[in-house]
Amino acid sequence: MPRPTAAQLAYGSCTVIFSTLAMLLLSQTSSGLGIAVIALAALALGVLVAMTVPLPKPRAVAAADGSQAREPVADERVTARREPVAAAVEPVREPTAS
Repeated sequence: MPRPTAAQLAYGSCTVIFSTLAMLLLSQTSSGLGIAVIALAALALGVLVAMTVPLPKPRAVAAADGSQAREPVADERVTARREPVAAAVEPVREPTAS
């Protein structure tokens, strides 16, 4: 399951808070059971809103000839061959006092 984006978290949280306040003010309930039902309904509504926020689509990469190339794949990796570089180790030579 993918992680939620910042927009999904923000929209879901705001929905839960505002819908809870609105339902509590409109229903004027004072019983614990009524408050629990309203809180659960607001939470369900917040999850629904967070899951329906559209995800950003990957940008299409333009080819050199101006046509649209295929869209990049998230799992695609570019690998480069790396050659090990041997470090040149030379003794430190301090100037002699003459």
